[in-house]
Amino acid sequence: MKTVELRTPLDDSQISNLDSGDKVFLTGEIYTARDAAHKRLVKLIEEGKDLPFNLKGAVIYYVGPAPSRPGQIMNSAGPTTSYRMDSFTPLLMENGLKGTIGKGPRSKQVRESIVKNGGVYFAAVGGAAAGIASCVRNVEIIAYEDLGPEAIRRLTVERMPLFVVNDTKGNDLYEAGVAAYRRGE
Repeated sequence: MKTVELRTPLDDSQISNLDSGDKVFLTGEIYTARDAAHKRLVKLIEEGKDLPFNLKGAVIYYVGPAPSRPGQIMNSAGPTTSYRMDSFTPLLMENGLKGTIGKGPRSKQVRESIVKNGGVYFAAVGGAAAGIASCVRNVEIIAYEDLGPEAIRRLTVERMPLFVVNDTKGNDLYEAGVAAYRRGE
């Protein structure tokens, strides 16, 4: 396992060198979206309409941030359970999405899409929501303001700490962890 600095937008050369279990510090622009926003994005793709942001090389963070206090860039920003977006993720990856950030395991369909489309799934530590928020330098709502905390936001992050769960080779950190535990490691 290695520690890697990544900058968005992501490309194949960055992602192909990642291995499940690697620690990553992510810098650049990422987008927030959860269930309702994903449903709208998929509908736009199916209708052949433009999306509110370019998916090519993009990273989506599954989060619904708590309201910020005056003078605060972003309040607590912990990851949402990722499987809730699993039915939408393959189509987004087919259209250029390179990375997702959340918590918990992904479906077989998403893991296969990650391999097929050269993507990556990162885990953010759920109990570190305030720490993750401290990596956010700027926040801007870019779509679906009517969804409140689930609106799509463009975040500028600096050295956001993450772990690679699913890599382009089909490896899964959660499965590897369970197997190591069962072997007594």
